[in-house]
This record gives sequence, structure tokens and C-alpha cells, in this order.
Amino acid sequence: MRYGFIGLGNLGGHLAASLARAGIALVVHDRDPAARARFDALGAGWADSPEAAVAEVDAVITCLPSPAISEAVLAQILPAMKPGADWIEMSTLGREDMLRLALRAQAAGMGVLECPVTGGVHLAARGEITLLAGGDAELVERHRPALQAMGGRLFHMGPLGSAAVIKVITNMLAFIHLVADAEALMLAKRGGLDMKTAWEAIAASSGNSFVPETEGQLILNGSYDIAFTMDLALKDLGFAMGFGREFGVPLDLASATEQTFLRGRAAYGGGAQSTQIAKLLEDLLGTDLRAEGFPARLE
Repeated sequence: MRYGFIGLGNLGGHLAASLARAGIALVVHDRDPAARARFDALGAGWADSPEAAVAEVDAVITCLPSPAISEAVLAQILPAMKPGADWIEMSTLGREDMLRLALRAQAAGMGVLECPVTGGVHLAARGEITLLAGGDAELVERHRPALQAMGGRLFHMGPLGSAAVIKVITNMLAFIHLVADAEALMLAKRGGLDMKTAWEAIAASSGNSFVPETEGQLILNGSYDIAFTMDLALKDLGFAMGFGREFGVPLDLASATEQTFLRGRAAYGGGAQSTQIAKLLEDLLGTDLRAEGFPARLE
């Protein structure tokens, strides 16, 4: 089976590279031609346009930064796709956006599978990221070899739209944990603790979570380089708040976290790293959270 892959950014580039390393027939496209050299070295084909990327493939995978871009790319590729080809959308979309775009693709004769991922860019680079699939079980099985080449664990969440819900939930939790970790680290620093030992104690405690273990290290290093922006965090928190209204669930912590990220974006810009949310406290209190022995990026 031959795949097209469109969107080779921080996340998509790693996912597509995992496919190429697994020997899966692949042609890729990104609007940034600088992405080409990496895939030439991996033996993947390069296409100069989305239409060229899908002309001869059995399925196309997209990994794009916003619903509007996903919609624009879908409009470009639909006329060029082979009859009966499939679309695997790995971008983080709201459920309504996913269902609306899926109907458009299905009306053109395409099979549609949503498959957002969770766990962080560093796990995508290692081929160990978690995949969350929504769609027909037949489609999941048809593309299981390619999906498993990109990630570690694959969860079939149910019909189309269900993966969008769980993806937003996992991101909501991550951003809440990130704000909480910044507060915890600042308490440790202002309390006079050795920050490396404090981080190790938190990692071994009942208060630990994935975020302090990973993103907390980048805060302590001072690079904040998680390859995920304030704008993306606010997009996902907006989706979460929308689900809260739709499902009648009060989201007090998510709402407070959204407000904190709005302050972060106002202070540092939408392109700032999401982990720079900790810098709000650092700047407010004139106290940095630096410690020796922590990496600038997660590997």
C-alpha cells in the first residue's frame, strides 16, 4: 500500500519519517521545501504540491496545525485522489470539524479515519507516540501496519468524532498539569529547596504525572522547547470548553487554565512555547526556576 503524507512540521515530520524508516511506500509534501532533504535521505518520494502527493497513493495522511488548513488541503486533494482511496487525518480537530470534513470526503468516495496522537513530539521522534483512532474498525485494520509504524500504542476509540473528544481531553489534562507543575516548582524554589532534588522527589511521589516528568525538565533547563505553541494550547483548550458546554460538564480547572494561557499569549505571543506558561510566575515573582542537569529538548 502506498501512502501520501502532507504536513511535515514538528510532529508530522517525525510521523512521516517513521513510515519511511519502516519501509512503507511513501510520498510526502510540505509547503516548506527545506523539509525535502530529510525525506530524500530516507528514500521517500517528494511532491511539490498536495495534489501531486496524492495522485498515485492508496491513502493520504494529513498532520496540519488548524481546522482551516485541514479544510483547505482537503479541498486541494479531493479532485486528485484515486477512487476508493482513504484519508487519515492526524491533526487535532474539534469533533464537529472532523465530522463535517469527513462527510465531504466520504461524498467523494473516500474512506475516512481520524487518528490524532498524544504523548509529545519526543515520543513521535522515537516512534512511540500513542495513537487515538476514530472510524470504522475495517479501516483501522486496513491501515494498522502503517499506524503501528508511527506509534507505540493504538486505541480504537469508536466511530468518527470519538478520537477528537479523547484527544482534547488528554490535552486539557496536560495543560492543567503544566500550570500546576509551574506552581509546584515555584513553591519549591521559593521554599529554598534544591530544584533537582525537588524534581526527583515529585517524580517519585503521588503528585507525579507525565507533564512534570517531561515538560518540567524543559522549564528547569530554561529552554522551554517543547515544540508546541501557546496558540495551539489555546486552540485545544477552546475545544475542551466547547465540549463542556455541549455535554453540560462544568470545567472549572480547564476554564482557569485557559485564562492563564490567555495571559501567557498576551505576555509572550502566540508562537511562544506552551511551557513558557511557567514564565508568568517567574516574571511576576522575579524568580527563575533554573537547575543544573536538565535537557534543553526531550529525546
